[in-house]
Amino acid sequence: MLNRRFAMSSTLGLMMALAPTAWSQTWTEKPITLLVPNPPGGLVDNTARIVAASLTKVLKQTVVVENKGGASGNIAYQQATLAPKDGNTLLVSYSAYHVGNPAMFSKLPWAQKDLVPVALLTTATNVVAAHPSVPAKSLTEFIAHLKANPGKLNYASQGNGSLSHVGTALWEQATETDMVHVAYKGSGPAVVDLLSGNVQVFITTPPSVMQHVNTGKLKAYAVTGKTRHPGLPNVPTTAEAGLAGFELEAWVGLFAPAGTPAPVIAQLTEAVKRALDTQEVKENVAKQGIEARYLNPQQLGALVEKDTAYWGKLIKSRHITAD
Repeated sequence: MLNRRFAMSSTLGLMMALAPTAWSQTWTEKPITLLVPNPPGGLVDNTARIVAASLTKVLKQTVVVENKGGASGNIAYQQATLAPKDGNTLLVSYSAYHVGNPAMFSKLPWAQKDLVPVALLTTATNVVAAHPSVPAKSLTEFIAHLKANPGKLNYASQGNGSLSHVGTALWEQATETDMVHVAYKGSGPAVVDLLSGNVQVFITTPPSVMQHVNTGKLKAYAVTGKTRHPGLPNVPTTAEAGLAGFELEAWVGLFAPAGTPAPVIAQLTEAVKRALDTQEVKENVAKQGIEARYLNPQQLGALVEKDTAYWGKLIKSRHITAD
């Protein structure tokens, strides 16, 4: 018995001693590609680039970002589902596309079942931003202004089916207001037109507008999370500003083609956990106005299921379609 215990203890000790060496070896010698369904800039692309840099160090393997914007994200999603099931091509998924597109498109070139969760990467609240020409000075005044001018203000979105589109529809429903939707191909051109006054409102994630709010080029009436945003400390939450119960949060997650070997998924999610826990990542995402938040594959899968049901119901009730 003593010899058996000694042997087991020795084996365990050897495994622990070898663990760091084993960790440094990945399943592949090829670069790992992160497909991004958005153009450069904004929440999803910024997340991908920050995480890719950290993952490169953790995995000791090159991780590159490839932007495949267009078609409400469907180009990147289709490419991800058709990629080899080897862990070398992964999708950096945007919540609005992942859970919203199935309800908005009668036909999709991809399906949720063809993607398996790896890890949640980041989350972000949203900002109710407006051009300085809008006369309201507070959120309650802004809502009153919208009610007094139905259909007269234009709001920007990152495209049909984006969180800024669906989220603003939810905003209109909650506030009993009505604006005109103007869809753009990404947050970059939307912000350009917001700054010029061609559109007056943009409900979007902080990375898109935070700099302009802090320099006074745009107004911010509220953030849509439970707490104030550290990059916008003077902007109240919707609850503080008089609209209790309205919250809007975006998330970015990492997914692999269905059929990717379980050991590869396990190594990837552990690598993401380590990457997000570095001080460098925490500081970099904070500068972008977003929050690093890890969830394992099971937790991310549950989030997808919950949000798909919620957003699907909202999209159908508002008759939002991308066809």
